[in-house]
Amino acid sequence: MLLPRRLLTSLRFLIVATLCHASSVATRAQDSPIRLPSENLLVYHDVDGVASAVKNLGDWKKRRAEIVKGMQRVMGTLPGEEKRCALEMSVESERDFGTYVRVLISYASEPGGRVPAYLLVPKSLLNGDGTRAPAVLCLHPTDDVVGHGVVVGEGKSDYPAYGNELAEHGFVVLAPSYPRLARYQPDLDALGWKSGTLKAVWDNMRGLDLLASLPYVTPGRFGAIGHSLGGHNAIFTSVFEDRVKVVVTSCGFDSFRDYYGGADVVWQAGKGWTQNRYMPRLAEYRGRLGAIPFDFGELLGSLAPRPILVIAPLHDSNFQAQSVDRMIAAARPIYALFDRPASLKVEHPDCGHEFNKAMRDKAYSLFEEQLR
Repeated sequence: MLLPRRLLTSLRFLIVATLCHASSVATRAQDSPIRLPSENLLVYHDVDGVASAVKNLGDWKKRRAEIVKGMQRVMGTLPGEEKRCALEMSVESERDFGTYVRVLISYASEPGGRVPAYLLVPKSLLNGDGTRAPAVLCLHPTDDVVGHGVVVGEGKSDYPAYGNELAEHGFVVLAPSYPRLARYQPDLDALGWKSGTLKAVWDNMRGLDLLASLPYVTPGRFGAIGHSLGGHNAIFTSVFEDRVKVVVTSCGFDSFRDYYGGADVVWQAGKGWTQNRYMPRLAEYRGRLGAIPFDFGELLGSLAPRPILVIAPLHDSNFQAQSVDRMIAAARPIYALFDRPASLKVEHPDCGHEFNKAMRDKAYSLFEEQLR
């Protein structure tokens, strides 16, 4: 029996709509595959989207690529050449500190955006004889008064001046300011950034471009160090930037699921990790933290086989040492896959949220060993 024309039209519309919906779902599934276990890095999605065991470095590269995509779903997409411009370094002031010179500079990290930074140069490199030294990206903790000045001893903060200490050890040091803190207040929306986190990563990458242009810096011998905010800033930057060969992170992270004990209140929009200067999109995962498309164990694994020193004090009020150990355990199989298990190190000093002298000395020794 022939169907009435009106009913036939309706059926055709329903079939087309169903097919379109199925296609849309399939596309979304392909773009955002089912979340792989954050603490099992030896699994990846194959070409058919099936979860498969990582058997070699080629398989791991596919999992790593998925981790980086997950980061960018939250942080925004890392820009390309459209954001690059002449650095146009400008010198604001200069001071002599005996064994090194400290220069307050700014540089253009993108069109319409300049980054304030301190550049510390050992005097032994300024003789014009071609002597070079490795350079360290020195990333500061949270300070809304002097910002990056805390790592060179400015302000009344209790944070140590590890930028000065690195210069005294003979390293060239670049200490850029973190966006939306103290005197560095870029308009993230106007500049097209989805997160302050990725803006900081980009500023740091351009900072490495600046270091690479200096005649007294050893090409390709860069480290990154940071405490607290600087600790996770160093990790985020180094995942995107393979010119960083050694990473030291102090009091910088635990699992997102364990942040402040997993308290729901810290995941409200504008709180904790969801602040504008960090990653506002993380507020979308409130109540389902396991769905966040990356976690710090995956980021540590993504740094393999580069040497990392993780400092996680036993009494840190921000980040739980036990959670840090779970993130370390998740990353260890990847370091083993590279046959570099000793390159991932963790220290648990018996103190609170601080970067004490014993730990700083270990950090400087690691830089000496790996970068000289």
